[in-house]
Amino acid sequence: MRTWMKALGLAALVSGLGPAYGQSARQPSGERGNLAPGRAGGSQQTQPRETPGPEAAPLETAPPNVPEFKPAFPGQTRAPGVQTRTPFQVTEIASGFNKPWAIAFLPDRRMLVTEKPTGDLFIVTPDGKKSPPVAGLPPVDGRNQGGLLDVEVGPDYPKSGLIYWAYYEPREGGNGLAVARAKLVDGAKPRVDDLRIIFRMQPTLESTLHAGGRLVFTPDGKLFITLGERSILAGRVQARDLKSHFGKLVRINPDGSVPKDNPFVGREDARPEIWSLGHRNILSAALDSRNRLWVVEMGPRGGDELNLIGKGKDYGWPTIGYGEEYSGAPIHKSTQGPGMEQPVYYWDPVISPSGMVIYSGELFPEWRDNIFIGGLSSHALVRLVMKDDRVVGEERLLTELDARIREVVQGPEGALYVLTDASNGRLLKLTPR
Repeated sequence: MRTWMKALGLAALVSGLGPAYGQSARQPSGERGNLAPGRAGGSQQTQPRETPGPEAAPLETAPPNVPEFKPAFPGQTRAPGVQTRTPFQVTEIASGFNKPWAIAFLPDRRMLVTEKPTGDLFIVTPDGKKSPPVAGLPPVDGRNQGGLLDVEVGPDYPKSGLIYWAYYEPREGGNGLAVARAKLVDGAKPRVDDLRIIFRMQPTLESTLHAGGRLVFTPDGKLFITLGERSILAGRVQARDLKSHFGKLVRINPDGSVPKDNPFVGREDARPEIWSLGHRNILSAALDSRNRLWVVEMGPRGGDELNLIGKGKDYGWPTIGYGEEYSGAPIHKSTQGPGMEQPVYYWDPVISPSGMVIYSGELFPEWRDNIFIGGLSSHALVRLVMKDDRVVGEERLLTELDARIREVVQGPEGALYVLTDASNGRLLKLTPR
């Protein structure tokens, strides 16, 4: 493991560490697939200004892509810049991952780490030793945004040994997100046994984009699965259609059955797994200290959204929003509509969110109840300071690494762990200095 410090000279320090810590040529911005790469690339880069306190000017200084769209309430976008005052260090735990996507902690503090395009799952020790790939996982469609995505340890793991993961499942006629569970058999050559598919996104569609893929267990043992609308028009138009899983957030029991208190149970015109609708592509999700679910979803060109999820609520995509097509063409006639929820916060230009945690640890009292989001096109770990369910400050951390941040989780000891999205992806750990 190698360690470096956050300080005024961090940029110079990181740039002098050589190939092990420097980044090669920047990867394409965001999670944009093959949609107008030229327009989506440079247009999404931001040059935010970091400022020292909550009374400062907005952090974001780049012009919006859609200046005619105005926030619905004060503070809905461009929050004041803040700066972490606690010195911290960044330690590389392991490297050599091929586009890693997710981290989950086993009870003994070892980590499960997924690789997106390969479909491989690894067990990683706290000092960075990697197991061989876990055997027995099903094949994945690893093209573009597909592959092996999130992984979670079951709430009853000490008794059952069950782990859960989300992946793009290749199917006749296309693909779709699936969620599987199996018993993890530990050892020198780890494997999974008794594999069972507990959820399949329907309908099947040929698309390598926008399938979501984050998993969140609640204290009562229910499982939230975030989904996307598959990006192409045939999927986008189903985001508010209750007969389709596209553009939805679903809630199931760990065995795949449907909880009786889901909002659309008993309706002939709705799939009973659905919890909320009108989403574009949710790649960030976490519970707060009150066990409420927050998500951050990918917008188009402009319009990434932070949403507090309510049972049965409609979040409006693609009818309302704050962005535009990558071509610059309009998507929405309005940013508001009857019966549709407003985001708590939105970004234009975008951060391209992926991964999320709401900090509850003891190591960083300054960060308590702050939201941390991995930023892909923003090449940052995005920190949001919250008050009364509103964003009152924003910070971009780890920008000196010039790396796409795919995942952020809180470790058992209160450290933050992040994954960089690269062909030589790294597992990093943030602790106080």
